[in-house]
Amino acid sequence: MVAELTHGARLPRQDTGTGPVRRAAMPWILMYHSVADEEEDPYLLTVSPERFAAQMRWLAVRGWRGVSVRELLAARAAGRRERLVGLTFDDGYADFARQVVPVLSDYGFTATAYVVTQRLGGDNGWDTEGPRKALLTDQQVRDLAAAGWEIGSHGLSHTALPGVPAEVLRAEVRESRAVLAGLLGEPVRGFCYPYGAVDGPTARAVREAGYDYAVAIRHSPLAGRFALPRCYVGDRDGAWRLRAKRGRHGLRDVITELRRRGASL
Repeated sequence: MVAELTHGARLPRQDTGTGPVRRAAMPWILMYHSVADEEEDPYLLTVSPERFAAQMRWLAVRGWRGVSVRELLAARAAGRRERLVGLTFDDGYADFARQVVPVLSDYGFTATAYVVTQRLGGDNGWDTEGPRKALLTDQQVRDLAAAGWEIGSHGLSHTALPGVPAEVLRAEVRESRAVLAGLLGEPVRGFCYPYGAVDGPTARAVREAGYDYAVAIRHSPLAGRFALPRCYVGDRDGAWRLRAKRGRHGLRDVITELRRRGASL
């Protein structure tokens, strides 16, 4: 039931941008997609507005403040020790402006929306079996950025990047940043790997394109500033599931650190 939800160290400098980070430096970042009422959700990417509001209330009651990844990393770099959790929304669905922004504003939270630059004003045509969902328009993206919401790149076309030809990788990473920067009138700092798919060459391409960070999904040997792991949140996530996911996030940090040290697990 939705009702159940009512009741810092500095990121280390990394020369490659793709190496693992220490446990103390791993931020907690939540991954959302769409917030809407949908009868069909085959990919489990949609959270109902009621459930989403309850999840944000749960964070606030427990002393967490949701922030954009930009703010989260800046706070950690400054050594601030607040209870901050990154809030991210992939794909740039139009319901971000309609359903997400009002709820987060009520709590003084911020967030990052990652948009697919060639599809602004279109729909999620890459989800072949799911319902068509409208995406943010150029003007909505400009308005959100002007109001202080972080806008990051999710590539040009929502293409999985590992293994694509070099020219495609450059376009998806570099051109999407340039197009979005031109639209916003400011540098674009963050990149989100479509489908969470990332390998070493892809992460290097993102770093070399001038981004400050990139978000992935899983904890992996690549975990670091250019492959920040995130915690999936879905419509079934009530209080106990959120607590469990927070616990698993910490455990995975321990495992990653032990693997970094070459420990036998």
